[in-house]
Amino acid sequence: AVVLAATGARAAAVTHRVTIRRFRFEPATLQVRPGDRGQWINRDLAPHTATALSGTWETGALGHGATGEVLFEAPGRQSYACAFHPHMKGEVTVGAAG
Repeated sequence: AVVLAATGARAAAVTHRVTIRRFRFEPATLQVRPGDRGQWINRDLAPHTATALSGTWETGALGHGATGEVLFEAPGRQSYACAFHPHMKGEVTVGAAG
Protein backbone atom coordinates (compact mmCIF):
# COMPACT_ATOMS: atom_id res chain seq x y z
CA ALA A 1 0.00 0.00 0.00
CA VAL A 2 1.11 3.54 -0.70
CA VAL A 3 0.79 6.07 2.11
CA LEU A 4 0.55 9.72 1.13
CA ALA A 5 1.23 12.71 3.34
CA ALA A 6 -1.85 14.20 4.92
CA THR A 7 -3.23 17.25 3.15
CA GLY A 8 -2.37 20.53 4.78
CA ALA A 9 0.99 19.23 6.03
CA ARG A 10 3.57 22.00 6.37
CA ALA A 11 6.64 21.68 4.19
CA ALA A 12 9.94 21.54 6.07
CA ALA A 13 11.57 24.87 6.81
CA VAL A 14 14.17 26.00 4.29
CA THR A 15 17.34 28.08 4.67
CA HIS A 16 17.68 30.64 1.86
CA ARG A 17 21.28 31.74 1.23
CA VAL A 18 22.36 35.23 0.20
CA THR A 19 25.96 35.94 -0.74
CA ILE A 20 27.37 39.41 -0.10
CA ARG A 21 29.83 40.09 -2.91
CA ARG A 22 31.08 43.28 -4.59
CA PHE A 23 28.95 45.36 -2.23
CA ARG A 24 25.72 43.65 -3.36
CA PHE A 25 23.29 41.09 -1.96
CA GLU A 26 23.02 38.10 -4.34
CA PRO A 27 20.13 37.46 -4.75
CA ALA A 28 18.72 40.83 -3.75
CA THR A 29 15.20 39.43 -3.24
CA LEU A 30 14.01 36.37 -1.35
CA GLN A 31 10.62 34.66 -1.32
CA VAL A 32 10.24 32.64 1.89
CA ARG A 33 7.57 31.02 4.05
CA PRO A 34 6.99 31.56 7.76
CA GLY A 35 9.50 29.40 9.63
CA ASP A 36 12.16 29.68 6.90
CA ARG A 37 15.55 31.24 7.57
CA GLY A 38 17.68 33.65 5.62
CA GLN A 39 21.43 33.13 5.80
CA TRP A 40 23.87 35.82 4.65
CA ILE A 41 27.56 35.08 4.01
CA ASN A 42 30.03 37.91 3.48
CA ARG A 43 32.52 37.30 0.64
CA ASP A 44 33.78 40.91 0.68
CA LEU A 45 36.79 42.09 2.69
CA ALA A 46 34.72 44.96 4.16
CA PRO A 47 32.27 44.21 7.00
CA HIS A 48 28.55 44.21 6.17
CA THR A 49 25.16 43.67 7.79
CA ALA A 50 21.70 42.73 6.60
CA THR A 51 19.46 45.02 8.65
CA ALA A 52 15.68 45.39 8.26
CA LEU A 53 14.69 49.00 7.60
CA SER A 54 11.92 48.48 10.15
CA GLY A 55 14.53 47.59 12.77
CA THR A 56 12.89 44.24 13.51
CA TRP A 57 15.87 42.04 12.59
CA GLU A 58 19.53 42.12 11.65
CA THR A 59 22.45 39.78 11.14
CA GLY A 60 24.90 41.85 13.13
CA ALA A 61 28.26 42.85 11.67
CA LEU A 62 29.67 40.18 9.36
CA GLY A 63 33.39 40.16 8.66
CA HIS A 64 34.94 38.41 5.66
CA GLY A 65 33.71 34.79 5.53
CA ALA A 66 31.23 35.24 8.41
CA THR A 67 27.57 34.21 8.24
CA GLY A 68 24.45 35.50 9.95
CA GLU A 69 20.95 34.02 10.05
CA VAL A 70 17.47 35.40 10.55
CA LEU A 71 14.28 33.39 11.24
CA PHE A 72 11.24 34.77 9.38
CA GLU A 73 7.86 34.20 10.98
CA ALA A 74 5.48 37.07 10.19
CA PRO A 75 4.07 37.35 6.64
CA GLY A 76 4.82 40.54 4.76
CA ARG A 77 7.43 42.38 2.72
CA GLN A 78 10.58 43.50 4.51
CA SER A 79 13.17 45.78 2.93
CA TYR A 80 16.71 45.64 4.28
CA ALA A 81 20.09 47.27 3.76
CA CYS A 82 23.66 47.12 5.00
CA ALA A 83 24.03 49.41 8.03
CA PHE A 84 27.57 50.32 6.93
CA HIS A 85 26.78 50.76 3.22
CA PRO A 86 23.13 51.92 2.86
CA HIS A 87 23.27 51.74 -0.97
CA MET A 88 23.28 47.94 -0.56
CA LYS A 89 19.60 47.00 -0.54
CA GLY A 90 17.48 43.86 -0.57
CA GLU A 91 14.00 42.61 0.14
CA VAL A 92 12.46 39.56 1.80
CA THR A 93 8.84 38.60 1.17
CA VAL A 94 7.38 36.19 3.69
CA GLY A 95 4.36 34.49 2.16
CA ALA A 96 1.62 32.43 3.73
CA ALA A 97 2.47 29.01 5.11
CA GLY A 98 1.49 26.23 2.82
